[in-house]
Amino acid sequence: MTIRVLIADDEALLRMAFSMILEAQPDLTPIAEAEDGATAVRLTTELRPDVVLMDVRMPGTDGIEATRQIIRTCPRTKVLILTTFDLDEYAFAGLKAGASGFLLKNARPEDLLTAIRTVAEGDAVVSPRVTHRLLEKLRPHIPDATTTARDERLSALSARERQVLVQVASGLSNAEIATTLRLAEATVKSHLGRILHKLDLRDRIQAVIFAYETRLVHPA
Repeated sequence: MTIRVLIADDEALLRMAFSMILEAQPDLTPIAEAEDGATAVRLTTELRPDVVLMDVRMPGTDGIEATRQIIRTCPRTKVLILTTFDLDEYAFAGLKAGASGFLLKNARPEDLLTAIRTVAEGDAVVSPRVTHRLLEKLRPHIPDATTTARDERLSALSARERQVLVQVASGLSNAEIATTLRLAEATVKSHLGRILHKLDLRDRIQAVIFAYETRLVHPA
């Protein structure tokens, strides 16, 4: 199945570069380009791409607001935030707006391609470092163990699924979890898919928050 991608960036050369990288892949197709957030929202509504590569800093409607509008009107479309700046405010705002991932523009082409395929499959792409920084922000708001009721949804998880969820909450990637638990990476992805389904969670980030809120894992 071909993954249809919309590229939103105010720099024409970057749009061209991303498009050329995608066109070289048999399973990825760039279908449109947008130079600002408002155009990205309009084209997404018209074309319904599978993934939007979204720059943060664009004239007019910025990438964060465009992401928020796209997720609200086209919930099946996944948004992958791309930025030159490794700042918490961009990562957290993008994830809060509904983005499925956060990637720096200086990432290797193979990492970009992997990220697009990952979010298209319904998973999230957030580096362990960003995950840990997100948890640092959340820590003051996590209820104390003595006042937190164990979420009944945890009982729906198998022992292995709980193990996988703990590793996800620790910020490990699927490949790292596979190595740690001595599983195939495809098996880890299957477990994660079942975890999200059973817990009625949208993505990896919500799974991390759930694990901490239910005290399945504890802040360091």
